[in-house]
Amino acid sequence: MDFIFWLLSYVVPFLVVLTIIVFVHEMGHYLVARWNGVAIQTFSLGFGPELIGFNDRHGTRWRLSAIPLGGYVRFVGDMNAASVPDEEFIERAGPELSKQLFVNKNVWQRIAVVAAGPIANIIFTLLVLYALLLGYGRYTLPPVVGTVGPWSPAMAAGLHSGDRVISVDGYEVRGFEDFQRLVATAPERTITITLERDGETRTLTATPDAVETTDRFGNRHRIGRMGVTNHVEQTDLVLYRPGPVEAIGMTFEEVRFIVDRTVAFLGDFFVGRGDVDQLGGPIKVATVSQQVASLGIIPLINLMALLSLNIGIFNLLPIPMLDGGHLIYYLAEAIRGRPLPQRVQEIGYRFGLAVVFSLMIFTLINDLL
Repeated sequence: MDFIFWLLSYVVPFLVVLTIIVFVHEMGHYLVARWNGVAIQTFSLGFGPELIGFNDRHGTRWRLSAIPLGGYVRFVGDMNAASVPDEEFIERAGPELSKQLFVNKNVWQRIAVVAAGPIANIIFTLLVLYALLLGYGRYTLPPVVGTVGPWSPAMAAGLHSGDRVISVDGYEVRGFEDFQRLVATAPERTITITLERDGETRTLTATPDAVETTDRFGNRHRIGRMGVTNHVEQTDLVLYRPGPVEAIGMTFEEVRFIVDRTVAFLGDFFVGRGDVDQLGGPIKVATVSQQVASLGIIPLINLMALLSLNIGIFNLLPIPMLDGGHLIYYLAEAIRGRPLPQRVQEIGYRFGLAVVFSLMIFTLINDLL
């Protein structure tokens, strides 16, 4: 019974979330490659030995593999799943097949195919968040400051009780929960607060304190605190449902916020403010998936959208072995008018492999600790 509980609680939510995200990413590569006439050898969910699979009418092998920690689209003429060209195969290919090889497509077609995976993840996130916003709306509280704590960052910045917060760092504040989230994601970082006081608009700057909190599942988080509270009555909590057009703007603003805070989070590590406990690998993703799944299907869908966006962003990092690394090579080729020397590309791939492998080991150890 314990094994079944573990399987249903941890493994199933994790596999559902990861499989959908990987499928979206690889389908982006696949569709754009098909539209550009690229011959595709394999579409795989997972790595390692094949569990089940079939061939479609185009000759592509669709497969579900044993290690469900990613996936790949392998083009005809590739030596491996990392799209390293097989020079011997390319030389032996006939004229008709040569036209369908990824390596023989023009540089802009190759850029489009490589960029399609991360872009598919970002589009997926936009669609999911938009659908959730339209379908369920959001509960909100008036963004009005109640009490300002003594000797707090809010008092130092000049916030007063009764101030109505309009925006933080350019992000519109529609409810007090927006203000809390924007502050929480900026520990020890200076933020700009636009507010309304006595009918006048004012702009202040503040630096939230960094504090450590523990959520309902026992996870520790380093967040920002301003030292303000909101006087809440039962009647203050309202369900806000935006219209279809307004929801588009809110969705793009949400994605912009997540990207901005993700970049800031990564930047903190270069200035010594980063919290390594916030980094995680497959074990942490599985744990968080289980915890969120216990809250219901809607929170799990929301988590899936956020992870999809983060995977899209991560894959755009300019590291060889990732999509961003391939894009750097192809952009350099577009500028130079010819590919980078093979030796340079090989060194880059080895460096990228070392970085990705080191990151995997680090996050795994961090998860276990």
